[in-house]
Amino acid sequence: MPTQLYSHIQQTPLYDTHEHANKENKWLDEGPDILQDLFGNYVPADLVCAGASPEAMQRLTDATDPDLGARFAGIRDAWDAIQFTGYGEAVRILGEQVYGMQDWSVSELEAAQEKLRNWRRPGGRYHLLREVANLDHIQVDDFSWSCLPDASGPDFFLYDLSWAGFCNGQIDVEAIHRETGITVSTLSTLRQAMEKIFDKYGPLAIAVKAQHAYFRTLAWQERTDYEAAPALQTVLSQGDETPEATRLCLGDWCWAQGVELATQHNLPFKIHTGYYAGNHRMPVDRIKGGNLCALLARYPDCRFVLMHIAYPYSDELVALAKHYCNVWADLCWAWSIDPYSSCDFVRRFIHAVPANKLFAFGGDTGWPTSVTAYAIQARKWLNRALQSEVDEGLMNERQAMDLATRLMSLNQEACFDLQGTRAAIQNASIA
Repeated sequence: MPTQLYSHIQQTPLYDTHEHANKENKWLDEGPDILQDLFGNYVPADLVCAGASPEAMQRLTDATDPDLGARFAGIRDAWDAIQFTGYGEAVRILGEQVYGMQDWSVSELEAAQEKLRNWRRPGGRYHLLREVANLDHIQVDDFSWSCLPDASGPDFFLYDLSWAGFCNGQIDVEAIHRETGITVSTLSTLRQAMEKIFDKYGPLAIAVKAQHAYFRTLAWQERTDYEAAPALQTVLSQGDETPEATRLCLGDWCWAQGVELATQHNLPFKIHTGYYAGNHRMPVDRIKGGNLCALLARYPDCRFVLMHIAYPYSDELVALAKHYCNVWADLCWAWSIDPYSSCDFVRRFIHAVPANKLFAFGGDTGWPTSVTAYAIQARKWLNRALQSEVDEGLMNERQAMDLATRLMSLNQEACFDLQGTRAAIQNASIA
């Protein structure tokens, strides 16, 4: 019989702090077929690691091939090897709990394909996320500055203002001009353009987001205008041929400008820390959350959200969140990367850090079906973490339920200005 804690976690809406959700029109017009949906999220990395060939992977996700059985057969051995990884578990949840499959036969795949077609109708995306996944809202990074209201759910789909390109020292002069009317030629005009981007989209944004750790170190240095001005000129003249040290100099300056503007506009600043998606490229020395210490200390008034529990350097993140008052930790994506370690992380975190500094969930994916599966997975492992606390006598069930509510929703309400963002979106929609 389900415990009260289990029922409470299932019934409590999750505040989803990180997705890359595709827009409604893409879901309707370019959405996946069943095998693309089941195996098109993060699990290809594990399939490749388990030995699936490039040819088999390509056929698996080729929706023009109607032979579902043959497409699936090509990766069957690799699939058998990864079913108990976090990625594999999420796929099993998607297939079995969302689509209702049991033996993964061709007939079941065909039945699931029909269910998917029914969901790929107007409003189907919102229904999956709000009613099936039981999410209060989702915060979306769509890799852009624009945070305009989403007509398919204006108070549900909330958007991050992306700052990754600037942190990388990338200056897209044409895009900036289209967005702001300002032609960047000097540090002064770059600063003006950044301010205009924030003035335009800051009130509609739920946060600022940067995943520049995929392209540079997270180590930050304070840079003066005197240092950054010639770096900008080099970037403008040499583009992709700019030396790395010069690009880092400009990137650090731009990063600091974004942090200052985020603080002025009352927006948390989200930063990808830790693990990379994909295969064959992860320089681990530059992904550690500890690289951020200089930035965290320099800007104590900015609310920094360090994402993905900085896996596999999560012990370091516990220390950062305990030491720096302006740091929050986010379990987004972590449950599917390594659910066992994430479960352990929750327990270590709550016995070291104030409990108001941890967010329970973000799926970090594109299709609503995958988000739904990741939400189910997160609830499962969060329940396991907190039930272990109860079973070992470290808290009672009522305390565990209160803690679950805090991690699933209350902490997010305290960190993000949900009310202000939704009000600004409503006003923009009316206008």
